[in-house]
Amino acid sequence: MKNEVLTALQNRRSCRSYEDRQPDPAALEAVVNAALWAPSGMGRQSTVIVVVQDPATVRKLSAMNAAVMGRDGDPFYGAPCVAVVLVDRTVSTCVEDGSLAMGNLLNAAESVGLSGCWIHRAREMFDSHEGKALLNEWGVPNAENLMGVGNCILGYAAPGGKKPAALRREGRVVYVK
Repeated sequence: MKNEVLTALQNRRSCRSYEDRQPDPAALEAVVNAALWAPSGMGRQSTVIVVVQDPATVRKLSAMNAAVMGRDGDPFYGAPCVAVVLVDRTVSTCVEDGSLAMGNLLNAAESVGLSGCWIHRAREMFDSHEGKALLNEWGVPNAENLMGVGNCILGYAAPGGKKPAALRREGRVVYVK
């Protein structure tokens, strides 16, 4: 069976090289809105998304992420936009809720012509004093209880930024009828 949703899911790949231009505002809004519609445990909607487009702040977040790894370089691969996914750590399903929001961000990006990649280490970034200060500076509600789940970098893929899909491994599904 084929349809637009399944095609987008099958075509989505992590992008590791971006054009130097911001996502179209309507496309970005649609992608972020898709994340807000992700399932959440008991409908609590514990996910908070901070969309960062300011180039200096994107560079700062990239540097924080690289520092967690103990490296230099740009772990955000030149992406012009970062959607930081945070969750209320007091909610028992917070990691799952944030992960579902990340998945929706990535899949929705593909469906509207954007590219993305899940960049880990958001937890370490926003558990740091520097990360907590940023949340407060940005005026993020409930900042003291928030935990990072992921950084979804977004933008338009540069040539060669996305590799073709690998074949799917067999034997990963068992039907019990």
